[in-house]
Formats: sequence, C-alpha cells, structure tokens
Amino acid sequence: MPDEARRLSPSGIPIAPVYRPEPVDYEHDLGDPGEFPYTRGVQPTMYRGRLWTMRQYAGFGTAQQTNARFRLLLDKGQTGLSVAFDLPTQMGIDSDSPRATGEVGRVGVAIDTVEDMHALLDGIPLADVSTSMTINATAATLLAMYIVVAEERAISRASLSGTIQNDILKEYIARGTYIYPPVPSLNLIAETFRFCAAEVPSWNPISISGYHIREAGATAVQELAFTFANAMEYVGSAIGAGLPIDGFAPRISFFFAAHNDLFEEVAKFRAARRLYARLMRERFSASDASCRLRFHSQTGGVTLQAQQPLNNVVRVTVQALAAVLGGTQSLHTNGFDEALALPSAEAATLALRTQQIIGYESGAAATADPLAGSYYVEELTNTLERQALELLERVDALGGSAAAIQAGFFQEEIARSAYEFQLRAERGEATIVGVNRFADSAEPPIIPAPDYSALERDQVSRLAHLRATRDNAEVQRTLVALRSAAPAYAVQSGDRPPLMPVIIDAVRARASVGEISDALSASWGTYRPGT
Repeated sequence: MPDEARRLSPSGIPIAPVYRPEPVDYEHDLGDPGEFPYTRGVQPTMYRGRLWTMRQYAGFGTAQQTNARFRLLLDKGQTGLSVAFDLPTQMGIDSDSPRATGEVGRVGVAIDTVEDMHALLDGIPLADVSTSMTINATAATLLAMYIVVAEERAISRASLSGTIQNDILKEYIARGTYIYPPVPSLNLIAETFRFCAAEVPSWNPISISGYHIREAGATAVQELAFTFANAMEYVGSAIGAGLPIDGFAPRISFFFAAHNDLFEEVAKFRAARRLYARLMRERFSASDASCRLRFHSQTGGVTLQAQQPLNNVVRVTVQALAAVLGGTQSLHTNGFDEALALPSAEAATLALRTQQIIGYESGAAATADPLAGSYYVEELTNTLERQALELLERVDALGGSAAAIQAGFFQEEIARSAYEFQLRAERGEATIVGVNRFADSAEPPIIPAPDYSALERDQVSRLAHLRATRDNAEVQRTLVALRSAAPAYAVQSGDRPPLMPVIIDAVRARASVGEISDALSASWGTYRPGT
C-alpha cells in the first residue's frame, strides 16, 4: 500500500483506507457478552440492565468543601462518589508538617484523621452509595477510616461498597506518590486483599491503573501491557501470601484512560477484556468469575487544553462515548476548565450531563458492544491485543513488574513515547485543535482559586484541636502495636499477623495519617528510585 494511503493510530498502528472481512472464530475470540473471553462485555445485557456508574471525581480544600461538591453532584444525578486527596494525604504527611506547607488541600481534599473523613461523608448514605478513593501508599489507612466512619454510624462492613486504588507499582512507574519500598508495599496490598475478602466483600481492594501510565505519555498498547504486567505481579503476590485465586480475584478492578481516537479506544477496551481473561485462565487457572475485567474509565486529563477551553467539552464527549461503546463499568468525565484550575461547579455539572446525554439520548446504551463486527474495530482489537501481549512478554523476560521498575524499563518506554508525541505535535503531524492548528490569540479565562493559605491554617487548627482533646495514651498504645506488627511485612515471605485490624484500631483512636505512616516507615523504610 502506498505511504500516502496509510495513516497511523496514536499507538503507531497503520490504518488502511478500508477494511474487509477477515476470518474470525466467534466463540474463541468474541463470544456473547457476559461469556469468556468477555471481549463483548462482562454482563449479558450490559447497559440494558443498568447504566454504568456515573462517578465524578471530586476533592479540593477541606472535607466540608468537598462534601458540598459531592452533595451537588448527587443532587444532579451522579450515582457514585470518587474522592481526590491532596498530596500530603497521598504521601502520608499530616497537614501540620513543614513538608505539607503550600500543598494542603491544593489538588484534593485534606484528610488527617477519621474526623475529617466523618466531615467528608456527612449526610452521604454509605450503605447505598459506592465510593472510590484514588489513594495508593496510604490506601489501607484511608480504607480503615471509611470503615470506622461506617462503624460509628452503625453501618455494617458487609453493606459497604467501593474501591481503593491501592496500586503502588504504577506510582513507582508514573506518578510518584509512593512511601515504602516494593516488598512491604506489595505485602500490605495482599493484606488488604485478605481483609476485604473476609470483612468487606463488596469492596474492591485494588483498582489497577493504566490511567496514570497513559497520562504520563504511554500509548494505548503500553497502557494495556504495563497495566496487566502490574496485575500479574499483584496476583502473584497475593497467591504467595497464601490467598486462593478465586477468593480475591473477582474483586480486582481496573482503571483506564479514554482518549481522543474513538476507534482505537473502543478496540483497546475490548482487547483489554480478552487479554486479561486469557492471562488469568492460562497463568492462574482462574474461574470465569476471576477472569472478568471490570474497569472504571476517565476521560484523558492530559488531552485537555488551556487554549480555547470550551473545545474540551467536545473532546470529553468523544472520549466518554469511546468508554461507553467499549463497555466501561463506571465513568468520570473531566470538566472543560480542568487545564486551568480545579473544575468549577458549572464545568463539573456539564461533565455529568455529558454522561447522562450519552446514556439516555445517544442510543449507545441500547445494545451490548454495538461496534462488534466492524471490520476496522475487530482488526484494531486483534492488533492491540497482540502488540500488548508482545510488550508484556518483554516485561516477563525482565522478571516481572517489580524487576522492570528497578531496571527503569517502564519509565524509559513511557518517556520515549511522550517525547515522540511531543515532537509530532510540534511538527504539526499530530493536530491539536486550538493549539497547533486553528489557534487564535484569545487569552484563556482566569478561574478564581481558593485562598489556600487560609484553608491550610484552618486545617492545621482543626488538627491541633484534635491532638489536644483525644486520648493520646490510647493513640500511642495503638501505634506501638502497629510498630510491633509491621516488621513481618518487610520481608519477602513468612508468617504475618493481620495488619488491617491494627490500623483500624489506630484510626479509631484518632491517630493521624502521618502518625500511622511514620509507624510503618520506621520498620519498612522509604523508597528511593534506583535503590
């Protein structure tokens, strides 16, 4: 085919001008929705039974401010919560620490103790609304806080539903909010698997994230391959801790990005389900229930542009449509002004309305896997699966995700892809409307920002009051117990006492996120890249 007759997808896959039928083994490669290998969806009727969960991501400033945004979105028809935490909370640093100065409440909500979690969830019916928390190094502590809030409201653990992201490997790869080294981090994640299976059966103890890998500059192929490489590491770690595959794997969930190339993204989601199902069956002899890929998706934050920000409404719509056509289980749509600041209430509402229009007006939810049988989409699905598996096998050859992270493999591959895309954009080979083509001289609007200094002072004052009024002797007792239990998690193998009940005791006593993190890092140390 002449070069001028070809185009490349964002992942570099050559796109022919027309596609024709290719032989397909329907039962082996497609199957009906709800049947292995789940290419066409994890539920037999997909959205005819129930629409995806409309779960708008929110979190800024104080717990009280974020609670107000949650209530606004629920009143407007949101069906699930998704919490963004500030960097100190993600890094296990209390708001009154000098290390937190200038960052309290800036990119998410500040949560220091279970009292903040009470305020965050005030008036939210926890037995009826599922909550997703984007938290990783301190995921066990934030889960413990959620459980204690429910306990103190007389809500049973069994009635709680939601997700902690809890995906530390992608933090080493792409995002950076890690605290502890890999061995104790993986052991703690295995402990959350055990605890949730036994105590909180409707909770997803992990959401393995390709989203942040994609945000760092990965292609769709790399997003799939690296996400599933991490998944294999987590599953292997849990099995190594003595957990049966079918005792925890049905609650594993995933988190993917939805970007602008409609057809590549739809094919990516379909390929993801099939590849994961085959990996779980072939490598772990998992049951069908453990082979179902359930995922949340979010429209691409990195695709949003500060120039001509209303264009982002269109980008988000295309991306959300791709996620729905690809069979997502829940979805967050970004606000059009997020390239400028935290989303305004207007932008957040319009983002939710975008999902509702797709769900109730577009017809995209009327039938399962509506693009199945498209010659183009089926070929893209096959190609993405094949290329992702080839890349995953390169990670396997390095010894798996943990070894590949130590070798810098993921980081180098993603950096190369990000650099190559930037060059294409600068050369005009990749069009970004309003930026490198169809641009104008209009200045981006100014979005009012909160007074973060005042917010920080208020949060620090509340924390100081709590420290002065709690039973500090009881707090110290629970932290001593935590330091006593932690060393068993610092080594690769051996018997380990349950750690989640000890963390819950500390949270119940009003120990802070920073105090709990410091107790663990005293035993486990902290991670430094290249060490």
